[in-house]
Amino acid sequence: MIESTRRAAGRVGILAGLILLLGAPARAQSTASLQGTVLDAQGAAVPGATVTARHSATGSERTTLTDTHGYYQIASLPVGLFRVQVAAPGFQTQVASDLRLEVAKTVVQNFQLKLGGVTEETTVVAEAPVIESTTISVGQVISQRTVQEIPLNGRHFVDLGLLIPGSVAPQQNGFLTAPLRGQGSFAFNTAGNREDTVNFMINGINLNDMVQNQITFQPSINTVSEFKVDNQSLSAEYGRNSGAVVNIATRSGSNEFHGEAFEFYRKENLDARNFFNAASQKQTPFKHNQFGANLGGHIVKNKTFFFAT
Repeated sequence: MIESTRRAAGRVGILAGLILLLGAPARAQSTASLQGTVLDAQGAAVPGATVTARHSATGSERTTLTDTHGYYQIASLPVGLFRVQVAAPGFQTQVASDLRLEVAKTVVQNFQLKLGGVTEETTVVAEAPVIESTTISVGQVISQRTVQEIPLNGRHFVDLGLLIPGSVAPQQNGFLTAPLRGQGSFAFNTAGNREDTVNFMINGINLNDMVQNQITFQPSINTVSEFKVDNQSLSAEYGRNSGAVVNIATRSGSNEFHGEAFEFYRKENLDARNFFNAASQKQTPFKHNQFGANLGGHIVKNKTFFFAT
């Protein structure tokens, strides 16, 4: 009877989670920031210039004005590709297209306007800086393409943390993070820190157990857009944990409908023989299937979106 009640409660929890996922606004994501300066051809500041950032996938826009020093900043932007437009009276409009903003990062995009009519438009190439000059944090972003396409045993996003320089898998007899059958590891060691010092955050909300400091659940990798691991010199907004901070941004619907159905399949004849499975013996049988599907799109174009998995 108790087991039946647990199963029923689990089904209710899954259904409630799906309803919340369908109703979640597209802005509920770990965010990025955009900043820079707007100058004229002689290098003087252009105050009062209008800077508009448009999200390519959803069509949402954010607008701000440059200050007296020509400086602008737009915070709390969703991750993805942006079209950034700068307009000022007496100058040609300038556009930086396909500017990629990544989770928990600040991107600098400077502009130098030329004299001309507002109706004239020039395009500049948006390039990601080689050196991170806006924060003191040391870390790396795992992109959406890597998250969605790299083959993972068990399809657990935490295993992608091992791609970060300085990260290693926790030992099998780890204090809190010994891998469980079918669930993968619950953490990783990075920059010399213990695995139970890592702080996992999804869309800005803490995922850690407040008692043992384990990750409480692993979101489906199909819901993860990208994530960033900061493992040294953390910024001031992080202070709960002494180890690395993992910022996860979830996927969102867009103005176009996209979906997929998949199966990940493993069998003993596709795997290498275990070291302890002698060649004279029949290979140990193994069969593993993972099925799934997801769909994202718009409910109201440019305004309301959904993503279900």
